Amino acid sequence: MSRNKDRLGGHTPEPAEAPQQPVEKAFDPLSFVAPTEFVELPSKGNYPETHPLHGKDVLEMRFMTAKEEDILSSQTLLKKGVAIERMLDSLIIDKNIKAKDLLVGDRNALIIAARISGYGANYKTQVACPSCGTRSEFDFDLTDRVIYESQESEELNLKKLSNGNFTTKMPFSKFNIEFKLLDGKDEQLLTKLAADKKKRKMAETMLTDQFKVMIVSIEGHKDKSVITQYVDNMPTLDSTQLKACYKVASPDVKITKFFECNSCGYTQEMEVPFNTDFFWPNR
Repeated sequence: MSRNKDRLGGHTPEPAEAPQQPVEKAFDPLSFVAPTEFVELPSKGNYPETHPLHGKDVLEMRFMTAKEEDILSSQTLLKKGVAIERMLDSLIIDKNIKAKDLLVGDRNALIIAARISGYGANYKTQVACPSCGTRSEFDFDLTDRVIYESQESEELNLKKLSNGNFTTKMPFSKFNIEFKLLDGKDEQLLTKLAADKKKRKMAETMLTDQFKVMIVSIEGHKDKSVITQYVDNMPTLDSTQLKACYKVASPDVKITKFFECNSCGYTQEMEVPFNTDFFWPNR
């Protein structure tokens, strides 16, 4: 039989390999990825070309988790006044973007979005009547918000520059002023200045401090001593003009609700206050 096998050229066939089956990953009942959302930026990307948000109108961020609650409850970060900033840095997907480099209006939009993802859209807080001071409980719907974009104004002679700054002409001094929009770093600086003056029992100068930070140049002069001298002697007409220009130029997100005091009957549109219970509702 072996000779017949050789003569016919036969051989014992090798067994065919069984097709490989895909390896199924073990099911992890605890696997969970925090969802993300795209938050609309009031600035619409009005940043310098070197900024990672230049020309972008949304920013992606994660929903809040227990990790961010730990950040918000850190006594060390709270004392330093950077708890909310660290929380935003943790939530922002693109790590090239830092909360301190965002315009104030964009930061506010992220703060509201984070609060909604963490504790819901209903914000119950205590507000004081502007007329009689009576405090009462008030509810805000955080989804009922309005986006305000940067605007130019012919009436205010307010014009936007290609670098994201604005110019206007002062009505009294006739100086041409270039000013920038404040970001997180500027807010931290102003907060530190106010705290230092309070500690040293000095008079509050919040408005002039803000002017000194936001003014970039006066008639083309960028020297800080020139800016300081002008601000310290700024006529009220010029000050009023600059405040009005900044309000129109600054992008922001606002949440308001009609308020009526139960004690004195005073009424007005009340803007949502970012009180200590905004991120700490159970305190």
